[in-house]
Amino acid sequence: MARSREAKGPQFVKYFGQVIDALKELGGSGRPSEVKDLIAGKLDISEDELDETIESGASRFGKQVDWARFYLSAAGYIDSSTRGVWSLTDKGRSYSLNQSEAVELFKRIHKQFVAERESRKATSTPKQDEESGAKEDIAVVEANHRTELMKILRGLPPGGFESLCQELLREGGFESVTVTGRSGDGGIDGMGILQM
Repeated sequence: MARSREAKGPQFVKYFGQVIDALKELGGSGRPSEVKDLIAGKLDISEDELDETIESGASRFGKQVDWARFYLSAAGYIDSSTRGVWSLTDKGRSYSLNQSEAVELFKRIHKQFVAERESRKATSTPKQDEESGAKEDIAVVEANHRTELMKILRGLPPGGFESLCQELLREGGFESVTVTGRSGDGGIDGMGILQM
């Protein structure tokens, strides 16, 4: 029994590809609840399965999707913002994972975590003071950031700008964000829900 589990990996590995696909369908980013709802709908997960809880009282399905997100984030496929938005990275946008690739990804990332933990146990170094050069670097960055940002924004294709706006709205707290102005009309239209 342990051997077959090792070959397939933990149960949450089956959601790796589903999380990436759901985020693609949501336009590249989404709130955790949107991602989980989309996955549950696509996989036709029953209400009983959705209601199943773990010892802490949290949803088993929800926690498994959270673990999938954690590993995908560690592997560089998605970025998890502190404001509760999961976003695909360039790597995530251009890749789909089948089950065997997902298991290999899990093994690779898990091995890295174990190695990092062992490394932290073996060595502990005091923090070094790097303040002197940091203030100068900040001043240079502040002087150029607006110009660089405008160059980047003006260089985006219309679809890229619409995706950026969609992601900014999600970061700002909007849910169920959809962009409807993809017809080449020169503008951007969309909808979202903001709960106050």
